[in-house]
Amino acid sequence: METTIVCKTLDDTKKLAYKFAQLVREDGCFVNLFGEIGAGKTAFVKLVAEALGIKEKVTSPSFVILNEYHSASIPVYHFDLYRLENVGIRSITDELREYSEGRKITFVEWAEFSQGELPFERVEITVTYDEDDSRIYSFKSVGERNIGIIEGIKQ
Repeated sequence: METTIVCKTLDDTKKLAYKFAQLVREDGCFVNLFGEIGAGKTAFVKLVAEALGIKEKVTSPSFVILNEYHSASIPVYHFDLYRLENVGIRSITDELREYSEGRKITFVEWAEFSQGELPFERVEITVTYDEDDSRIYSFKSVGERNIGIIEGIKQ
């Protein structure tokens, strides 16, 4: 199941992120994020974290691979695979699987570098930008578990 949402303003993006947060706050979710540099992947994660009540400053994990946030009612984990080579990806594959289980929200930026090693049950979000600077968010459920999230985004 898939859906696409166009956000013309930052306020539109904030509303979308807050809606997404509401949909995942109870059960958690594993999320793969795709998009070019500057598309808005980290900005979306920051807004979701804000909606969940994360108190820590949310930053890009580009240089540290993983940021963890535990100040809300559900933990949020934020990976960035951009700087990992093939060997680096293989070294954290088990960790990524572990972060897909249980009640938590895990975001993985640059998931295309995962070499197909990411969990089957996930939400994929692709962020692109248009000429008018609007952002296009495409949501896709991979597996049955997250179909309700996509249905909720559509409403």
